[in-house]
Amino acid sequence: MSLTETAVSDRFRDLAARLTGSVVTAADQDWDAARQAWNLAADQRPESVVVAADAPDVVAAVQFAAANGLRVVPQGTGHLAGPLGDLSGVLLLRTAALRSVDVDPDALTVRVGAGVVWGEVTAALAPHGLAALAGSSPDVGVAGYMTGGGYSWLAREHGLGCTAVTAFDVVTADGVQRHATADEEPDLFWALRGGGGNTAIVTSLTFGVFPIPQVYAGMILYPIERADEVLHAYERWTRDLTEAATTCVRLVRVPPMPDIPEFLRGKAFVGVDGAIDLPDDEAAAVLQPLRDLGPAIDTFGPLPTAQLGMLHMDPPGPVPGLGDGLILTDLTEGAIEALLDVAGPEAQTALLAVDLRHLGGAVARPAEQGGALDHLAGRFLLYAVGVVADPALVPVIERDLATLRAALEPWTEPIDYANFREVKADATRFFGPETLDRLRAVKAHYDPQDVIRTAHPLG
Repeated sequence: MSLTETAVSDRFRDLAARLTGSVVTAADQDWDAARQAWNLAADQRPESVVVAADAPDVVAAVQFAAANGLRVVPQGTGHLAGPLGDLSGVLLLRTAALRSVDVDPDALTVRVGAGVVWGEVTAALAPHGLAALAGSSPDVGVAGYMTGGGYSWLAREHGLGCTAVTAFDVVTADGVQRHATADEEPDLFWALRGGGGNTAIVTSLTFGVFPIPQVYAGMILYPIERADEVLHAYERWTRDLTEAATTCVRLVRVPPMPDIPEFLRGKAFVGVDGAIDLPDDEAAAVLQPLRDLGPAIDTFGPLPTAQLGMLHMDPPGPVPGLGDGLILTDLTEGAIEALLDVAGPEAQTALLAVDLRHLGGAVARPAEQGGALDHLAGRFLLYAVGVVADPALVPVIERDLATLRAALEPWTEPIDYANFREVKADATRFFGPETLDRLRAVKAHYDPQDVIRTAHPLG
């Protein structure tokens, strides 16, 4: 151990003595594991990592950071670690150990710790025939997803996930534990529902769930050479689509990895996946126009809602990736042409997937007494991603993401969805002027020294 490492370790000795969890610094053998985000492309190098065991550990970490001129970055999984950038002067607060899941089937609510991921929630709800407004990946953390908005396979029918939240338990920058609801700390409650985690560190949250044990769900795939035809057909299909259907059209280039099913491995597709919350015969009738196109693969059928996390084929564990997103006002002929030019069958691109998730329905209507993000404007939510299998691919993927965004700029909404933006962006890209002013006022009230830092700050 070097003298520098010893000094760093000593600096956090008093904090370590106050914790049930632990402090990890560069002097420790498990440093690399402790600082690793879910997104392996993010090389996080904070001053130290606090592995919190409970809410009092979060209090101790925040108090220590404030007293020692450090900032705190709370992190459950680290899916959105890329925009954090330089973590000098930062205490990285890992909340992954806060994993309680308490279902109340009578009240139709569930309370989860800040470290819980969606797969744990859906598994706990399944025996009760209940469903949450869960993310498409079972590996995504609930707290970050909810504070950022939350688009689910039930979104067009029930709105954004954050609108279902009824309470947050948090630690504010003064080291005080608070309970935020519509009646208690209402401004903080408003800010946390879709305004990001800038105003407080979530230790648990409670949200409503729905008696939906099964939906009609799956995916249909066509060779990517049919992308122009399928995109036009999908656009027409979605114009008057029932709100019971939440779907996504995708351009996917499946890597030749051994753990991918052979019928998909190393191939490229245009496809549609999603869920329809209707009786089977009615749902099949809704889907029929896409089936009439003659897909190569069709897995749509009755599916327990607990298995919806498998639809999108998201990776089941940490991977190195670079992604970015935007919202399209519409999918016009020009927009389809622009998309195909940069990601279609003839394009040379490093992007693994380009998704267009259908908006509208309940997502488009401002939720009654909603939070900082209560709806999304626009018609389609786009997310594109590339896998950094080699560091040399970083500038290539960054170039292809920028090219895609530039090509679609004429049809892009002025407001983005923060959970899908994995690059640095100004706060004005996520909130309108009035909402942003109110968020900044809440931040100034609860965190005047700007101790808490997140991927997309309000500053």
